[in-house]
Amino acid sequence: MTAEFARIGVAFERVAAIDAREHPDLVLQPQHAMHAIRPLSGSEIACLHSHRTCWTIIAQDEAPYGAVFEDDMVLSAKAGALLADTSWIPADADVVKLETFFAKTMIQRRRISVGRGFSVFRLSKSHVGAGGYLLSRQMARHLLDATAQVNVAVDELIFDLALPRSARKTIYQLVPAVCAQDQFVGDRLPSLLEQEREAARVASGLAVKRRKLTAQRIRKEAGRILRWIIDFCRFRQHIVVPLDRTEAID
Repeated sequence: MTAEFARIGVAFERVAAIDAREHPDLVLQPQHAMHAIRPLSGSEIACLHSHRTCWTIIAQDEAPYGAVFEDDMVLSAKAGALLADTSWIPADADVVKLETFFAKTMIQRRRISVGRGFSVFRLSKSHVGAGGYLLSRQMARHLLDATAQVNVAVDELIFDLALPRSARKTIYQLVPAVCAQDQFVGDRLPSLLEQEREAARVASGLAVKRRKLTAQRIRKEAGRILRWIIDFCRFRQHIVVPLDRTEAID
């Protein structure tokens, strides 16, 4: 990350991550009800509290926004110019997701141009991953309160709009994104956390796929078409958020 930030000309502060092995007490905290089937691992809980350390800094700082990046991100060549200025951030933004996970999500069709070839859209559906995002000072305080007594997956806490607390946030998605995990771009740093999650899913049987009967497939397709019509009428669109080019532009 030192090399990444140097490449785009941005100063940063390294925040030491929480090590689950050194804080076994964190695992004893209650977990959110959404994790009843597959409880969070010690690593996932430590990840949450690592982000909480960053939120504490943002909540106590005078700056209106803070940017948080995990340690396996690849940054766009234009990320530096964007991060050096906050005037482009919509006034009502609680969170701006800077990352893409290359998974289909949903955004509102209203586009707000922010210059330099970027736009922001209101996020209308969960877009997982907490590798890179901007957070308002007030939202940092809100997230700290929300996790004071309960553990929850950090990306779902922030970006899963099905959660009641998430539904009250104003979340924007930057398009194209200015960062992505190295596992998707450079393939040098596999996500150990995702490997751990996948192993847990397999162990619990959640990863087993069952063949669907023809009638079930027909109902699924009909439901998909109906949802598309509803989304179109509500001015929403599906998208796989692209990543802005990461190499320097001559």
